[in-house]
Amino acid sequence: MSEHKILYLSRADVESVNLPMQAIIEYLEKAFMEKGNGKIEMPPKPGIHTMPDAFIHAMPAYIPAMHSAGIKWVSGYPENFKRGLPYISGLLILNDAETGLPYTVMDCTWITAMRTGAASALSAKYLARPASETVGILACGVQGRTNLEALACLFPIKRAYAYDVIPEVQEKFIADMMRKFNFEIVGVKAPRQAVVESDLVVTSGPILKHPTPTIEKDWLKPGAYGSAVDFDSYWSGEALAQMDRISTDDHAQFQYYKSVGYFQQTPNPYADLGELVAGLKPGRTNEEQRTLAINLGLAMDDMAVAPEIYRRAKENGLGTWLSL
Repeated sequence: MSEHKILYLSRADVESVNLPMQAIIEYLEKAFMEKGNGKIEMPPKPGIHTMPDAFIHAMPAYIPAMHSAGIKWVSGYPENFKRGLPYISGLLILNDAETGLPYTVMDCTWITAMRTGAASALSAKYLARPASETVGILACGVQGRTNLEALACLFPIKRAYAYDVIPEVQEKFIADMMRKFNFEIVGVKAPRQAVVESDLVVTSGPILKHPTPTIEKDWLKPGAYGSAVDFDSYWSGEALAQMDRISTDDHAQFQYYKSVGYFQQTPNPYADLGELVAGLKPGRTNEEQRTLAINLGLAMDDMAVAPEIYRRAKENGLGTWLSL
C-alpha cells in the first residue's frame, strides 16, 4: 500500500493564500444556493463546554456540488483576551469524497473570521437597502474587521462608526481600517451613536447565554439592517420585537440553541439564508423595513472556502506534507 500524505497548513500558510473576500462571498452564495435546494449534508454541531460561555464544537458538512467534505473542530473562549489569546481557534480537516481519506489539515482561525464576515454581507445582499452607505461596528475585534471588509465589497460605504468597550482596541481598529479603506472611520463614545446613524449595523461581541443587551427599541432606524454575529447578545427584546424580518442561516440549529437557553426574547426567523439565496423566501420588500440576520456559523461555510484554500496553497508550494 502506497504511503498517504496530508498537507498541513498553519495559520500563516492559510493567510498567505490571501483568498479575496469577494471570492469568499461568492463561494458562500454558491453553497447557500445548494442548501436552499436541499443538496447538502450538515448534521447539527455537537459541542462540549468547559467554562461558562465557552464552547468547543465539532462541525461536519458535505457539499456535493463543491466536492467538499470535512469537519471543523473549533473553540470560542471569551476570556482569552485577558491571556493574550484569540477568542476563536481550531483546526479544519478535509476528506476525499470518494475514498474518505483526509488530505489536508489546516488552521481554521482565518477561514472562520472571513467566512463569518462574508455570511453577514451575503445576508445583507438580500435584506439591506442596496444604496446603504453607513456602517456601525459594535465590537472592534476580528469580526468587526472582517464584517466591515465584506460589507464594503457589496455596498457603497462612505462612513463607518466604530465602538468598543476597550478604547485601545477601538483606536487600533480606526487606525487600521483607515489604512485599508478609502472611506471615513469615526470613533464614537457610546453604542447608540454607532447604531442610530447607520444603514448597516454589525454587533460582534462575545456570545452569551444570559447577556445584558445594549441596543434598545428605536435605535435601529427604519430601513436599516443589522447583523447579530454575537447571536442576540447586544440586542434587547424590545429592539428584536421591532424587526420586520429576521433571518438565520439554519432553522434547525436556531431552534436547538433556543432549546438550550439562547434567543429567549428573539422571534423565530422567517427565513434562512439558503431560502433567500435560492429565491424560496423574499428578502427585503420595502425601504422602511428593519431587518436582522442572526447567522449562527455553519460548517458548510467553512467547507465552501477550505477546498480553494487547499488548492491555492498546494499550487503555491505552501504548507508541510505529513505522513498519515
